[in-house]
Amino acid sequence: MNGARLTVRGQVQGVGFRPTVWRLANEMGLTGDVKNTGDGVVIQLWGDGVGVFSERLYAALPPLARIEDLDIEVINAPAPVSFGIAASHNSEMRGGVTPDAATCADCLAEIRSPYERRYRYPFANCTNCGPRFSIVTAAPYDRAKTTMEPFDLCGPCAAEYGAPEDRRFHAQPVACGRCGPNIWIEKLGRGAVNLEAFSMLDDVDATGGMIMNGHIVAIRGLGGVHLACDATNADAVTELRRRKSRAGKAFALMARDLDVVRKYCEVSDKEAEVLSSPQAPIVLLKRKPNSLPDEIAPGLDRLGVMLPYTPFYHLIVRRIGRPVIMTSGNPSGQPQCIGNQETRDRLAHIADFACFHDRDIANRIDDSVVRVDLGRERILRRARGYAPQGLVLPEGFAKDIQVLALGSEQKNTFCLVKDGQAIVSQHMGDLEDAATHADVAHNLDLYGRLYDHAPTVLAVDQHPQYLSTRRGFEMAGERPVIEVQHHHAHIASCLAENQRPLNAAPVLGIALDGTGYGDDGTIWGGEFLICDYSGYRRAGTFKPVALPGGAAAVKQPWRNAYAHLMAEMGWGEFSMNFADLEVYRRLNDMPRDTLNAMMETGTNTPLASSCGRLFDAAAVIAGIAWDAQNYEGEAAQLFEAAIEPAALDEPLDLAYPFSVPLSGGTGLPYIEPVAVWRAMLGDLVLKTPVGVMAARFHRGLANAIIAMAQRITHDTEIDTIALSGGCFQNATLFELVHQGLESSGLKVLSHSKFPANDGGISLGQALVALAASQSEEKICA
Repeated sequence: MNGARLTVRGQVQGVGFRPTVWRLANEMGLTGDVKNTGDGVVIQLWGDGVGVFSERLYAALPPLARIEDLDIEVINAPAPVSFGIAASHNSEMRGGVTPDAATCADCLAEIRSPYERRYRYPFANCTNCGPRFSIVTAAPYDRAKTTMEPFDLCGPCAAEYGAPEDRRFHAQPVACGRCGPNIWIEKLGRGAVNLEAFSMLDDVDATGGMIMNGHIVAIRGLGGVHLACDATNADAVTELRRRKSRAGKAFALMARDLDVVRKYCEVSDKEAEVLSSPQAPIVLLKRKPNSLPDEIAPGLDRLGVMLPYTPFYHLIVRRIGRPVIMTSGNPSGQPQCIGNQETRDRLAHIADFACFHDRDIANRIDDSVVRVDLGRERILRRARGYAPQGLVLPEGFAKDIQVLALGSEQKNTFCLVKDGQAIVSQHMGDLEDAATHADVAHNLDLYGRLYDHAPTVLAVDQHPQYLSTRRGFEMAGERPVIEVQHHHAHIASCLAENQRPLNAAPVLGIALDGTGYGDDGTIWGGEFLICDYSGYRRAGTFKPVALPGGAAAVKQPWRNAYAHLMAEMGWGEFSMNFADLEVYRRLNDMPRDTLNAMMETGTNTPLASSCGRLFDAAAVIAGIAWDAQNYEGEAAQLFEAAIEPAALDEPLDLAYPFSVPLSGGTGLPYIEPVAVWRAMLGDLVLKTPVGVMAARFHRGLANAIIAMAQRITHDTEIDTIALSGGCFQNATLFELVHQGLESSGLKVLSHSKFPANDGGISLGQALVALAASQSEEKICA
């Protein structure tokens, strides 16, 4: 009797997929079996209704499952008498790990019901939710190779684990209060904890009581330790900022539910959907006026908010009807703590108390950060909930070449390519920190084992001093290393996530960021590239301007303002026309002779066509920024946050007048800001509100970018624009450019699943290297 074999690939292991198949097959009266294999999940079916089974399967998928490919073939074999779940061999189970997932509605109902045996149990989970990547130590993904291995299942949990009809069937982290991890509170420093002062219920509730009483508490969570305090208590927030040595950078918030979020922020339907999703990221929301202390996010108009995503956090904030600061548990600039003793050692000077548990965190993973722009979810930091979910390679890419791409220096990720998928790691941070560098080494080893990955080619940034580049060459041995230009990688990343085929026509890529090593040895950062995966040609740029002091100019925005003003008008014109302005007086007090000598000789003063540095200069001239930035992009973020929304609807001729002339040296068109600085300084003389100036700058720059794109694509066959780079995380600039390009008849590709910033670089590097490898193979053949 003929049957059918279905091979299903995607996110289908460890997510309750096989029990779903089992239930559906039995409902339809089909016989056969389902099993995990190295090639995906294989389903063998016999009986009436085989033809419609796949349609019904798509409709019945469990929440975390995702089918990317489904092959069907006819098999000629005797039909079995029933349908069962076949055993999977360990050697066949090496297929990756599902991202951690937020608590599902069923588990949440259980921990809230006093009639359930998991009432108030902070580690409840099932195949639809709970820890995955954060607890895995090796492949294959089963309990013995997770940090749940020390916890033997009790009888009731074992029965659930073994029952196909139960939603905890083969849920590796399954546990209860009898057999699973435990929680306790410690006072960091000397003295005992008087729990009754905070709660008469349990340690979890006492943690919430400590927060409501103004204390700072270290909480060991899912992928790392958080520092928590009452977000409405200005004194507690200020004290946390002081103890953590975190000047300026925004704190994330956690709120009990959407009703609490809406008291303090504007929430669209799409934003509510993302907040409540299984990924449960931090979502950047427009803050309501005077709703919370400014110290939470100084000078910014958005707050990063998330909902509880573990039973632990749901129970902690259950009776807190206001937002809670939930920021990474680390001294500023260092990786997040993950261990109990590490927390005692590193956070005793920050937190008053700590809430610990005894389920180890195998893999550090930060909270993801998302913003909704133009109706789409845009990932700004890809970590918990999203990583390490794979991306199916676009059409035309080979499945038999394995690649490892080492990413960038900042916001580092790496990318593995194998079997037609690109697997991008979680965000790990800036490699200048030695502990982050070590974390990358840990994760490279882990991913290599989880995915049985043996790369034949490596890809790195072409900047010779990047630590990621050096690591790539050190790892390569005799294997080839492909150096990928930074902005080409940005655009390739955008093409990849938009499934642009390998052999598709070139696009115009617009890559705007702070720093990238250019082909001419200068710093690029405002680039218009005609490119595909296989190559690129620079077709336009921002005006190259000196960067006095190199890295110092990145941290001190006033240096960029001085360099731009001197490049555009010189000190004579500036002093003659604008000597009464505060910006003139402050720049006049700076060591101008030293800076002038550096710029004249080129000493530690590279040229930079950087959009990021342009924003720094504008923020200084507008009076928003001056001294050393507390975090990357601070000046630009403050400048965007200052925008007066009504000013975005001013007559178009009030936008600041960037021009697009041709360079006498390279012949390339470039964006020239000289008239902008004169207009901004003139507005300062007229005492124009800063919010109006910020709006005019953003509109003017967007108009120039659109004009440049139209100029380059005019009389060509290019009809598609790809937007990438960290400056496109400026929501105002992104929306103005995106909408303007579409209005001019061009198709626009942009990021959603992967960051536009350097967190997406590794994906682009990997596909550029894969394209080059395929091309090399064709030549050799």
